[in-house]
Amino acid sequence: MFKSGVGFLALFGLGWWLLAMSGFDGTARLAEVVAGCAVALGLMLAARRFLPPSAGGPFPADRRRRFNQINALQWLLIVVTAVVCARAGAPALIPPLVATVVGLHFLPLAAVFEQPRLRVPAALLTMAGAAGLVVWLTDGSDGTVRFVVGVVCALSLWGMAVWTVAGAASAARQDVRDVQE
Repeated sequence: MFKSGVGFLALFGLGWWLLAMSGFDGTARLAEVVAGCAVALGLMLAARRFLPPSAGGPFPADRRRRFNQINALQWLLIVVTAVVCARAGAPALIPPLVATVVGLHFLPLAAVFEQPRLRVPAALLTMAGAAGLVVWLTDGSDGTVRFVVGVVCALSLWGMAVWTVAGAASAARQDVRDVQE
Protein backbone atom coordinates (compact mmCIF):
# COMPACT_ATOMS: atom_id res chain seq x y z
CA MET A 1 0.00 0.00 0.00
CA PHE A 2 2.98 2.29 0.02
CA LYS A 3 3.22 2.16 -3.75
CA SER A 4 4.96 5.16 -5.25
CA GLY A 5 4.99 6.86 -1.86
CA VAL A 6 1.19 7.18 -1.65
CA GLY A 7 1.05 5.38 1.70
CA PHE A 8 3.65 7.70 3.18
CA LEU A 9 1.90 10.77 1.79
CA ALA A 10 -1.44 9.54 3.13
CA LEU A 11 -0.16 8.73 6.62
CA PHE A 12 2.02 11.82 7.04
CA GLY A 13 -0.90 13.87 5.71
CA LEU A 14 -3.01 12.29 8.45
CA GLY A 15 -0.39 13.25 11.04
CA TRP A 16 -0.51 16.88 9.93
CA TRP A 17 -4.32 16.75 9.87
CA LEU A 18 -4.38 15.47 13.46
CA LEU A 19 -2.04 18.29 14.48
CA ALA A 20 -4.37 20.81 12.82
CA MET A 21 -7.41 19.38 14.60
CA SER A 22 -5.73 19.27 18.01
CA GLY A 23 -7.32 22.61 18.96
CA PHE A 24 -10.88 21.36 18.53
CA ASP A 25 -12.96 19.73 21.26
CA GLY A 26 -15.55 17.00 21.54
CA THR A 27 -17.69 15.95 18.62
CA ALA A 28 -16.10 18.36 16.14
CA ARG A 29 -12.66 16.94 16.85
CA LEU A 30 -13.89 13.37 16.64
CA ALA A 31 -15.59 14.05 13.29
CA GLU A 32 -12.44 15.66 11.89
CA VAL A 33 -10.25 12.80 13.10
CA VAL A 34 -12.59 10.24 11.53
CA ALA A 35 -12.65 12.25 8.29
CA GLY A 36 -8.83 12.41 8.22
CA CYS A 37 -8.53 8.68 8.82
CA ALA A 38 -11.06 8.02 6.03
CA VAL A 39 -9.08 10.17 3.59
CA ALA A 40 -5.80 8.42 4.43
CA LEU A 41 -7.37 4.97 4.16
CA GLY A 42 -9.11 5.90 0.91
CA LEU A 43 -5.84 7.08 -0.61
CA MET A 44 -4.04 3.88 0.35
CA LEU A 45 -6.86 1.73 -1.05
CA ALA A 46 -6.87 3.80 -4.25
CA ALA A 47 -3.12 3.27 -4.61
CA ARG A 48 -3.59 -0.44 -4.16
CA ARG A 49 -6.38 -0.50 -6.71
CA PHE A 50 -5.05 1.82 -9.41
CA LEU A 51 -1.26 1.74 -9.28
CA PRO A 52 0.44 -1.02 -11.25
CA PRO A 53 2.12 -3.85 -9.34
CA SER A 54 5.51 -2.52 -10.43
CA ALA A 55 4.91 0.89 -8.80
CA GLY A 56 7.21 1.63 -5.93
CA GLY A 57 9.41 -1.41 -6.36
CA PRO A 58 12.77 -1.69 -4.64
CA PHE A 59 15.27 1.08 -5.26
CA PRO A 60 18.69 0.47 -6.74
CA ALA A 61 21.33 0.51 -3.99
CA ASP A 62 22.65 3.99 -4.79
CA ARG A 63 19.15 5.55 -4.73
CA ARG A 64 18.23 3.71 -1.54
CA ARG A 65 21.42 4.99 0.13
CA ARG A 66 20.73 8.58 -0.96
CA PHE A 67 17.08 8.31 0.11
CA ASN A 68 18.16 7.05 3.54
CA GLN A 69 20.71 9.86 3.90
CA ILE A 70 18.12 12.52 3.04
CA ASN A 71 15.59 11.08 5.45
CA ALA A 72 18.13 10.67 8.24
CA LEU A 73 19.13 14.32 7.88
CA GLN A 74 15.48 15.36 7.82
CA TRP A 75 14.71 13.50 11.06
CA LEU A 76 17.85 14.84 12.73
CA LEU A 77 16.81 18.40 11.83
CA ILE A 78 13.28 17.74 13.12
CA VAL A 79 14.58 16.48 16.47
CA VAL A 80 17.03 19.39 16.81
CA THR A 81 14.26 21.86 15.90
CA ALA A 82 11.89 20.39 18.48
CA VAL A 83 14.50 20.37 21.24
CA VAL A 84 15.74 23.91 20.54
CA CYS A 85 12.21 25.34 20.30
CA ALA A 86 11.10 23.56 23.48
CA ARG A 87 14.16 24.73 25.43
CA ALA A 88 13.73 28.27 24.10
CA GLY A 89 10.15 28.31 25.37
CA ALA A 90 8.71 28.59 21.86
CA PRO A 91 6.93 25.28 21.20
CA ALA A 92 4.53 27.01 18.80
CA LEU A 93 7.44 27.34 16.38
CA ILE A 94 7.90 23.58 16.10
CA PRO A 95 5.15 22.95 13.49
CA PRO A 96 6.14 25.76 11.10
CA LEU A 97 9.84 24.93 11.30
CA VAL A 98 9.22 21.20 10.90
CA ALA A 99 6.97 21.90 7.90
CA THR A 100 9.83 23.89 6.38
CA VAL A 101 12.32 21.07 6.98
CA VAL A 102 9.93 18.49 5.53
CA GLY A 103 9.19 20.72 2.56
CA LEU A 104 12.85 21.26 1.81
CA HIS A 105 13.59 17.53 2.04
CA PHE A 106 11.43 17.01 -1.05
CA LEU A 107 13.90 18.97 -3.19
CA PRO A 108 16.73 16.41 -3.10
CA LEU A 109 14.15 13.61 -3.25
CA ALA A 110 12.91 15.06 -6.54
CA ALA A 111 16.39 14.48 -7.93
CA VAL A 112 16.83 11.04 -6.36
CA PHE A 113 13.51 9.78 -7.74
CA GLU A 114 13.81 11.78 -10.98
CA GLN A 115 10.38 13.23 -10.14
CA PRO A 116 10.33 17.00 -10.69
CA ARG A 117 6.73 17.07 -9.46
CA LEU A 118 8.05 16.56 -5.91
CA ARG A 119 8.97 20.24 -6.06
CA VAL A 120 5.25 20.97 -5.63
CA PRO A 121 4.98 19.59 -2.08
CA ALA A 122 8.39 21.13 -1.39
CA ALA A 123 6.99 24.55 -2.20
CA LEU A 124 3.63 24.00 -0.49
CA LEU A 125 5.04 22.66 2.78
CA THR A 126 7.65 25.40 2.88
CA MET A 127 4.88 27.95 2.34
CA ALA A 128 2.86 26.29 5.12
CA GLY A 129 5.83 26.79 7.43
CA ALA A 130 6.12 30.43 6.37
CA ALA A 131 2.39 30.96 6.93
CA GLY A 132 2.68 29.46 10.41
CA LEU A 133 5.58 31.77 11.20
CA VAL A 134 3.52 34.77 10.05
CA VAL A 135 0.64 33.70 12.29
CA TRP A 136 3.04 33.32 15.22
CA LEU A 137 4.73 36.66 14.53
CA THR A 138 1.35 38.41 14.47
CA ASP A 139 0.53 36.98 17.91
CA GLY A 140 -1.75 34.22 16.68
CA SER A 141 -2.50 31.51 19.20
CA ASP A 142 -0.55 28.27 19.29
CA GLY A 143 -3.72 26.49 18.15
CA THR A 144 -4.05 28.79 15.15
CA VAL A 145 -0.42 28.16 14.20
CA ARG A 146 -0.99 24.39 14.41
CA PHE A 147 -4.23 24.67 12.44
CA VAL A 148 -2.77 26.73 9.60
CA VAL A 149 0.38 24.65 9.24
CA GLY A 150 -1.37 21.32 9.74
CA VAL A 151 -4.20 21.90 7.27
CA VAL A 152 -1.93 23.20 4.51
CA CYS A 153 0.55 20.35 4.98
CA ALA A 154 -2.15 17.68 5.14
CA LEU A 155 -3.95 18.93 2.04
CA SER A 156 -0.64 19.29 0.19
CA LEU A 157 0.47 15.74 0.94
CA TRP A 158 -2.95 14.27 0.26
CA GLY A 159 -3.14 16.27 -2.96
CA MET A 160 0.19 14.84 -4.04
CA ALA A 161 -1.11 11.33 -3.30
CA VAL A 162 -4.23 11.99 -5.40
CA TRP A 163 -2.04 13.35 -8.20
CA THR A 164 0.10 10.20 -8.10
CA VAL A 165 -2.88 7.83 -8.18
CA ALA A 166 -4.74 9.86 -10.82
CA GLY A 167 -1.66 9.99 -13.03
CA ALA A 168 -1.21 6.23 -12.84
CA ALA A 169 -4.90 5.60 -13.50
CA SER A 170 -4.80 7.94 -16.50
CA ALA A 171 -1.69 6.22 -17.88
CA ALA A 172 -3.35 2.82 -17.44
CA ARG A 173 -6.45 4.01 -19.35
CA GLN A 174 -4.20 5.29 -22.15
CA ASP A 175 -2.39 1.95 -22.30
CA VAL A 176 -5.72 0.16 -22.62
CA ARG A 177 -6.79 2.50 -25.46
CA ASP A 178 -3.46 1.98 -27.23
CA VAL A 179 -3.88 -1.81 -27.04
CA GLN A 180 -7.47 -1.62 -28.34
CA GLU A 181 -6.45 0.42 -31.38
